[in-house]
Amino acid sequence: MASATAKGRSGGGAAAKSVLFYGFIGLFVLVSIAPLLWVFRMSITSRVDLFASPAATAVSAPIGDNYATIFADPSFRRALLNSVIIAGVTTVVCLFFGALAAYAIARLRFRFKSPVMTLILAISFFPAVAILAPLFQQFSAFGLIDTYWSVIIADVVFALPLTVWILVAFFKELPRDLEEAAQVDGATTLQAFRKVIVPLAAPGVFTCAILTFIHAWNEFLFAVTFLFSPQTQPVTVVIPNFATVYTTDYGAQAAAAVVVTVPLVILVLIFQRRIVSGLTAGAVKG
Repeated sequence: MASATAKGRSGGGAAAKSVLFYGFIGLFVLVSIAPLLWVFRMSITSRVDLFASPAATAVSAPIGDNYATIFADPSFRRALLNSVIIAGVTTVVCLFFGALAAYAIARLRFRFKSPVMTLILAISFFPAVAILAPLFQQFSAFGLIDTYWSVIIADVVFALPLTVWILVAFFKELPRDLEEAAQVDGATTLQAFRKVIVPLAAPGVFTCAILTFIHAWNEFLFAVTFLFSPQTQPVTVVIPNFATVYTTDYGAQAAAAVVVTVPLVILVLIFQRRIVSGLTAGAVKG
């Protein structure tokens, strides 16, 4: 009888903990997506409803005028292309140099390896605003202001350390026998790296690619400082332009924000398992 009572109490305690856990998760998800849902609501709301006082609690008739406005703007369409170019090139450069650097760090033995790794990671946490003025002067001297390369170089500087840090953990756990076997078959060191090591470290490479692309896609500080013309400005800089001296088109800004955010959300939802496995595997193996 006593044992049955104890089991009942333990079962009730487990159920209560389960309810609290899932309740907390549900509340956390709700708080996280509430701003996104509100922005989406703004994007399908007419100007009259947006400026109504008190604010309308429901959208009377969802409209697509705000989306038509942003896609009719050639500067916004160009900004989307600019963002794809900047984020894409940044991702490719980071993966290329990051993989080579991470492979060298993982395979070579040298003094102060741990401090070097710590320094590499610390660079990604360095305040970007502290180097805006020096970078602007350097880029001006080399004629890079208002070109893609000014932002790409700055993005690479801050995204490359994280790429190296993640990939080092993967390369360290890959046995050297694989490279030696490839070299016995006549492959060079670079061929063994490209055809054997990189495919085996695909989860880490994919994780770095997604994180780097998201970082470059969302970057604003360097873009607004170094890029001035609609031919080079990314979408993060163009969104605030849906405003004039006298009024702000909040609906168009919300629609532009949705258009910029939704592709990233879909990308993460589709590849979330690869991203999580890449991050956790690197953390455990590192």
